[in-house]
Amino acid sequence: MQKREKENKQSNTNGQAAAVKRPKFNKDKFRKFMLGTKERQGFLKVFCIYALLICIGFIYLNPILHMISRSFMSLNDLLDSSVNWIPSAIDLSNYAQAAKSMDFWRSLGMSIIIAGVPTICNLISCAVIGYGLARFEFPGRNVVIGIILFTFILPTQITMISTYLLYTNMGIIGTLWAFVLPSLLGMGINAPIFILIFWQFFRQVPKVLIEAAQIDGAGYLKSFFKISLPSAAPAIITVSLFSFVWYWNESYLTELYVSGVKVKTGWTSLVIQLDNFATNYNSYAQTATGGATRLNESINMAGTMLSVLPLMLMYFILQRYFVESIDRTGITGE
Repeated sequence: MQKREKENKQSNTNGQAAAVKRPKFNKDKFRKFMLGTKERQGFLKVFCIYALLICIGFIYLNPILHMISRSFMSLNDLLDSSVNWIPSAIDLSNYAQAAKSMDFWRSLGMSIIIAGVPTICNLISCAVIGYGLARFEFPGRNVVIGIILFTFILPTQITMISTYLLYTNMGIIGTLWAFVLPSLLGMGINAPIFILIFWQFFRQVPKVLIEAAQIDGAGYLKSFFKISLPSAAPAIITVSLFSFVWYWNESYLTELYVSGVKVKTGWTSLVIQLDNFATNYNSYAQTATGGATRLNESINMAGTMLSVLPLMLMYFILQRYFVESIDRTGITGE
C-alpha cells in the first residue's frame, strides 16, 4: 500500500511538472508573427509578396524559357510527345539556318545603326530642351510642357499618313534621315517622355551650383556642359536604354519610313527580318545546296531568340548601371 501511494504521489508530481513545463498558446505572439510589428513584417505579408512576385516572374519567364527550350530541339524531339522541356540533344543547326535566312550579321549591323544614331540625337535634343524648360522662365512655358504631354498621349497612328506625305515631299523616305531628323528636333519615337525625364532631373539639380558657376564667369552653355550635364548621368543612361530598345523593336515605322514600302532601299533590321521570317526562310531553303530543312517551330524560335539576344546581352551588361540610374533619379535638390 505504501509503495502504491508513493507511486501515485510521484506520478501526480510528474504530471504537475509536465503541465508546468508545457508551453501555453500565446495569441499575442501568434498575431505578431502573422501580422508583424513596427520593427518587422509579418509572415502573412511576406508570403503574399513573394507569392505575387513568383507568379509575375513565372508569367514573364515561362515564354522565354519555352522559346529557349524549343529553339534547341530537333525535329524528332518536336514530334516526340514525351519530350516537353529538355531536348534529348542540343541541335545548333536551328540557329545556323535561322541566322543564314535572316542574314544575321548584316541585319544586326543595320539594326545597331537604325537604333543607335537616333538614340544619340534624342539624347542631345531632349537634354537641351529639358534643361531649357527647367532653368529658364519664359512666357508660355507651361503651355509648351502641356503640348509635349499631348504629343506623347497622341497615338502615332493618327499622324502616320500626314507624316509619310511630309517625309515624301522632303525626299527622306527610304533613308535614315526619316528617323534622325525628327530626333534632332526633339520629336523622335517617344521623345516627349525623354524631355520630361530630363526636365524633372534638371529641376532637382541645386541652383546654388549654377549660381556659383555664373559668379565664376561661366555662361549658360558652360554651366550646362560642365555642371548640369555631368550630374545628369542617371537620366542619360535611362534615356539611352529606353530609346535604343524602342527604336530596336519598332518594325512598322522602320519598314514604312526607312526600309521603304514601295521601293526597297536595302535598309533592314532583325525585327523586320523576323516579321518576314517565313518568306525569307523559304527562299533560303530553295537556294541552299544542302542541310536546309522545312520551316518548323524550332527554327522559328531560334530566329526569335536571335532577334532579342542582343538586347538581352545589353541588359545583362548594363543592368547595374541602369538600376543605379533609376535609384539616383530620386535625389532631391533645392
